[in-house]
Amino acid sequence: MIIMLLSVFIALVASLYAAYTDLKRGIIPNRLTFPLIGIGILLDAIFSYQIGDLLFFVYALIFTGIIFIFGYMLWRLGAWAGGDVKLFTGLAALLPFQPSLIRYSIMGVPFPIIASYPFPLTLMINSILGILPFLIIFVFYITFKHKRHLLEELLEPIKDYKSGLILSLIIASSITLTLMITSILPFQIIILTLILIYILAMMISKLPMKPKIAIISIITLYSIYQDPKFTITGILILWVSIILIQLVRKLLGKVAREALQDEIKAENLKEGMILAYKLCKKDGRYYFDDKSFLEKLKEAAKTGNFESLSPGRLVLSSMAAGLTREDIKLLIELAKTKRIPEKVRIKRGVPFAPAIFIGLLLS
Repeated sequence: MIIMLLSVFIALVASLYAAYTDLKRGIIPNRLTFPLIGIGILLDAIFSYQIGDLLFFVYALIFTGIIFIFGYMLWRLGAWAGGDVKLFTGLAALLPFQPSLIRYSIMGVPFPIIASYPFPLTLMINSILGILPFLIIFVFYITFKHKRHLLEELLEPIKDYKSGLILSLIIASSITLTLMITSILPFQIIILTLILIYILAMMISKLPMKPKIAIISIITLYSIYQDPKFTITGILILWVSIILIQLVRKLLGKVAREALQDEIKAENLKEGMILAYKLCKKDGRYYFDDKSFLEKLKEAAKTGNFESLSPGRLVLSSMAAGLTREDIKLLIELAKTKRIPEKVRIKRGVPFAPAIFIGLLLS
């Protein structure tokens, strides 16, 4: 029990410190991760000796090795940074199995739920899930501190609250009409109900403004007459939800792209910096592939030239591994010869260690 408590304590402190250094300096130091792996293996060996079960130590080594190999593959693909891989490996060594320190139940369901797969994979999955709330906070912080001009665009859904209110009234009216229609049918099918709500909402939203306002006003007044508390509460919840969804879309969309990108002269690039867009070569021309596949598809449909869907030969990727010294030399040479712009767009690497810490807490 003491070994388990010690492992959990070390894992929490180490991942918290890794989150701090990743946020502060953009790195997870080797002086943290390498000792973490060693301490984890040592504690596994001691615990295996205490319980008299050699298989515990063998499985711990296997699970740690699997996590390292999986992380190494992602590093080679450029999806993860090296520090993330080593931190995951250290945590896998410390906690190869689910630590059962606290047990409780909610409505008869026992917690924590122990998965059928190794605990380090649970930690990895929860860390990936934990990146979303952290990303929202991180983008907002960068926007507020360094790029305040983006705040106006970010807060556009709040300023344009009238559009959100009209949309919530349209959805509420569509729900009311759907309930009226389905109430006279001899059967109730949820999928058909949702489809009908969507169709009615689209039909109402396409109407000119005056007929639209007239229809939703009549239906809303009818709903309030039938059940004032439920109707008003529902409309308010829809209104707030629409604004929040629009804010998150802004935050994770255009605002995130602008907030997490900077323009830097090619000569000022440093190792580890990440290109915002892939550098490709097609028909002897170098270019940054800054259009999404959907944008390319729309453009190809308009022009009839579907060859534009092919990005050409990949020269430099935009993955998390970042630029090497050779990559930077190539970019400087291309910029000097005017084959690419003088300034290169790079993206800020989103620190993953805070998400790992969140994932550990969730696990």
